[in-house]
Amino acid sequence: MRRSLLKRPSVDIDELLISIAIVLRCAGRIATIFALCCAIGLHWIALQSVAWTTMIIDYSRCAPLRQAITQTFDGSHPCSLCHAVSRGKDSEKKSDLRSPVQKIDMICAPRAIGLAPPFRLFEYASVDFSFCNIGHSPPVPPPRFLLS
Repeated sequence: MRRSLLKRPSVDIDELLISIAIVLRCAGRIATIFALCCAIGLHWIALQSVAWTTMIIDYSRCAPLRQAITQTFDGSHPCSLCHAVSRGKDSEKKSDLRSPVQKIDMICAPRAIGLAPPFRLFEYASVDFSFCNIGHSPPVPPPRFLLS
């Protein structure tokens, strides 16, 4: 009885591989979404939102909520995180301006024009496959196999 309690459930290797594949697929999707969000600058928007929320909470401790919201968004009372976000955005813009990349205009690029040959009418051979033109009919009754 004691052995049955200590017995571990057997794990099928196929189930294990399937669960690993599911986890890796999920991790890949999360990494892709995160990379796309960073590529479009969503991290700056998220940081700025955190900064604004923090500022509203801090300013509302000393003043009414309406005044706290006004101080947050008037631009004359930025917090340290707001300064960091603006410096980060500016540094990204400066790095974009420093490295001009030669862009290729794919629409106006000259290309060779190949003309398709003109349509030619093709006449198929006319063959009559009607029943009366076939010389023999099938045997009646159908042939039987010797083994049946």
